[in-house]
Amino acid sequence: MCRNIKTLFNFDPPATDEEIRAACLQFVRKLSGTTKPSKANEDVFWKAVDETQEIARRLIDDMVSQAPPKNREEEAIKAKARAAKRYAPAT
Repeated sequence: MCRNIKTLFNFDPPATDEEIRAACLQFVRKLSGTTKPSKANEDVFWKAVDETQEIARRLIDDMVSQAPPKNREEEAIKAKARAAKRYAPAT
């Protein structure tokens, strides 16, 4: 999976449309192999982003979990700690 695509399910507050669209854009970019489509492919590229966003929103809204929702701030702190450890200079 693309590293820039974050888990969006089971958070409090729930994922925003902007977060879902950003993830879908990254997904379509990965599949198409381009960050900016050519003029010939622009319409189909953005249609794919729009359709993927609709499906992703429906998926996130319809899924259920027995686990309590994750706290965004706590998850961000954990992610920063993992990144700091991963990219720390070797000693």
